[in-house]
Amino acid sequence: MKIETLLFDLADALLYPVLVAALLALVWVLIEAGALIAELYRRRGRRVSDLENTANAARHTLAAGDVPGAVGIVRASGYSHGMAETMASIVELREDPDAANRIAKRMADYDYASMKRLERTRILVRIGPALGLMGTLIPLSPALAGLAEGNVERLTNDLRVAFSVTVVGLLIGGLAFVISLVRERLYAQDYSDVEFMAVRIAEPLPAAPPAPAPVAPAAPVPPAAPVGTP
Repeated sequence: MKIETLLFDLADALLYPVLVAALLALVWVLIEAGALIAELYRRRGRRVSDLENTANAARHTLAAGDVPGAVGIVRASGYSHGMAETMASIVELREDPDAANRIAKRMADYDYASMKRLERTRILVRIGPALGLMGTLIPLSPALAGLAEGNVERLTNDLRVAFSVTVVGLLIGGLAFVISLVRERLYAQDYSDVEFMAVRIAEPLPAAPPAPAPVAPAAPVPPAAPVGTP
C-alpha cells in the first residue's frame, strides 16, 4: 500500500468525526452564549456605590460581633458561586493568625477558577476554525475525483459539505472569541471587587457605640408645707 493511499484513506475516514465534532462545538458555543447572557443579567445595574455600602455594612456588623451576619452580607453581593464563597472566606478568616496568606490563597484560587472557565471558550476560538478547515479540505479530494470522472452530482454534494462546515467553523470561532472577550472583562471586574472587599475588611473596624450610661433615679421631692404653718 502506498503512503499516499494510506493518507487518503485516513483523511476520508476523518470526515464524519470532523462533522460530528463541528456540530458538538456549535452546540457548546451556543450553550456558552446563553450562559454569558445569564451572567450579564446578574450584573445589570452594577455600581461601585453598592459595593462600598456592602463593605461598610459588613464592617459595622463585624464591629458588633456578628460574624455570620457579615458573612451573609458579603456572600449576597457575589455575582457567582466562586465570588460569593471567596468574599465569605475573607470575612471568616479575618481573625486567623495567618489571615493575610490564607485570604491571598483563596483569592488566587478564585482567579484560577475564572481562568479555567475562560479556557472553555478560548479553546473553541482555535478549534472552531480548525474543524471548519478540516471539514473543507477533506471533501475536496473526492470532489475533484468526481470532477475528473464527470460526476457533477458528487462534486456538488462534496462542495456543499465543504462550504457548510467552513461557515460553521467560522461561526464557532467568532462567537467563542466574543464570549471570551466579554467574560474576560467581567471576571476582571469581579476580581477587582473581591480585592476591594479584602482591603476594606482588613482595615480596623469602627468602634462600637458606647452603651448608654444608666440614669440615676431622681430624688423624691418632699411635700410642700401647708400655707400658714409656723
